[in-house]
Amino acid sequence: MTTTSAAPTTTDVPGRRTAAQRLAEHKPFWDTERETMPPRQREAVILERVQHQLRYAYATLPFYRRHYDAHGFSPDSVRSLEDFTTKVPVVTKKDLIADQAAHPPFGSYLGVTPRDIARVHGSSGTMGNPTMYGVSHRDWARCGQAMAMGLWCAGFRPGDLVQVTFPFTMFFGGWGNVQALELLGAGCFPTGSMVPTERQIDFLHDLSVDAVIATPSYLAHLGQRAEELGRPVSGSTVGLALVGGEPGGSIPAVRARLREQWGGLDVIDGAAGSTSEMYPFLTNIGCLQDPDGGVHLFQDENYTEVVSRDDPNVPVPVGTAGATVATHLWRESQPMIRFWMGDEGLLDDAPCRCGRTYPKLPRGVFGRIDDMLLIRGANVYPSAVEAAVRATPGAGAEFRIVVDRPHDLDEICVLVERDADLPEAEAPRLQADLEERIRRAVNVRVPVEVVPPGSQEAQTFKARRVVDNRPRG
Repeated sequence: MTTTSAAPTTTDVPGRRTAAQRLAEHKPFWDTERETMPPRQREAVILERVQHQLRYAYATLPFYRRHYDAHGFSPDSVRSLEDFTTKVPVVTKKDLIADQAAHPPFGSYLGVTPRDIARVHGSSGTMGNPTMYGVSHRDWARCGQAMAMGLWCAGFRPGDLVQVTFPFTMFFGGWGNVQALELLGAGCFPTGSMVPTERQIDFLHDLSVDAVIATPSYLAHLGQRAEELGRPVSGSTVGLALVGGEPGGSIPAVRARLREQWGGLDVIDGAAGSTSEMYPFLTNIGCLQDPDGGVHLFQDENYTEVVSRDDPNVPVPVGTAGATVATHLWRESQPMIRFWMGDEGLLDDAPCRCGRTYPKLPRGVFGRIDDMLLIRGANVYPSAVEAAVRATPGAGAEFRIVVDRPHDLDEICVLVERDADLPEAEAPRLQADLEERIRRAVNVRVPVEVVPPGSQEAQTFKARRVVDNRPRG
C-alpha cells in the first residue's frame, strides 16, 4: 500500500492550479485529428512513413545502405508493419559511435548539408566520446510541435510558469522543452543544472512557479533540501511536475514519495528512457488524466516496438515485457530506423480515459536491458531495487547498489541511507524491512547496509546508483 492516498492534494495549497482546472480551461487536445485517430487508420499512416524512411535512408545515407546490404535486407521487402519488425536489422549505439569515428563529425547518416543544420547537440559521452547530432531546420520546427503536443497531454497550459532544471548543455532535453513551452504559450524559466539547489528552491517559491521539469532524482533532492532549509515545497504553488531523463516516473513508490514531499502535486512521466538518439522528437509522455502513471506512445511521430530481449526481429504480444525499439517517421537529419534503445517495457492498447487512441507503456520504462545485473544466475534490475527502497518507510533519498567479486563469485549489497528523522537505534529494523522488500522485488536475497543520512553524494541528473567493482575482462 503506497502513501499516495495519505498525501495532500493540489487543492489543499492556495495558488496551485489543479488538474481539473488545467483540463477544464482549455481544449482537450493539441491536435485532435492525430490524437484521436482510429488505430487502424494510424497504422496505415505509420506503414507509409516507415516505407518512405527506408527508401530515403537506403538511397541517401551511406551508413544505412552499408548496414542493410551487410544484412541482406532490401527496403522493397517491407509491405507490412510485421515485415518491418521481422526483417529490418536494428541500429545500436555502438554502430553509431563506430560510424562517427570513421566519418567525423556526424557520421555518414547526416542526410542534410551543414548549412541546413539548425542545432548541434550531443550525447553525454558515457560510452566514450560524445555522439554528435545535427538537426535540420525542418526537423527542429517539427519536433517543437511534437513536443508541444506531448506537454499538452501532460497538462501544461498557457499561463503556466515552468521551471526547467534539465542541463542546458549538449543534452537535447532541456532545449526541446523550452521550445515546446514557448509554442504552447507557457512561461519558461530555464534555470538548468548550474543554478545551486538552494537558489532553485528560492526561485520556485519567490516566483510562484506553477510546474517543474526535472529528473525524478533531482525533484526528490529539491524536496529534501527544501525541508532542511525550512522552506518546504509542499506549500509551494508547484502543482505539476514532468520527470524524465531516467526511469522512475511510472514507478508507484517513487511517484508516491514525490507526491508526499511536494504536497500532492501531479507527477507525469516524461519521455522516460528516451535516448539522445531519439531526441529532439518526443517518444513518449504521461497523461494528466491517468493518475497511475505510464506513458502514451506517439506512434505516428516515433514508432515504438516491443520485441524479444534476445532477438529484435521477434515481436512480443501486447502485455508482455520486452525490449523497446524506436523509429523516426519524419526526421530527415540523422534519422534512427529501428534503434535499439536498451529499455524494457510492455505495451497496452486499451483505451485511455483521456480519449487519446495512442497505445501506452503502462509502467513506463521500468528497466534498462543493458543495465541488468546478472548475479549468480539471477537477473537483478536496479529499477526494481529502487522501487523497493522508495516504498520502505524510514529509507532516505540516496542508495547505492554495490557489486563485487571478492573471490570467484559475484556479491551484491545495497547501501541505503536512513531518513534524517529516523533514530539510529531504528537502523536494524529498517535493514530487515529493506531486505525483505528487496527480496520480494528481485526474487533473490540481497544484503542491505543502512548508512547515515547524507553519507552518499546526491544523484540529481541521470542518477547512477550502481557501483560495479567486478574486474573487467
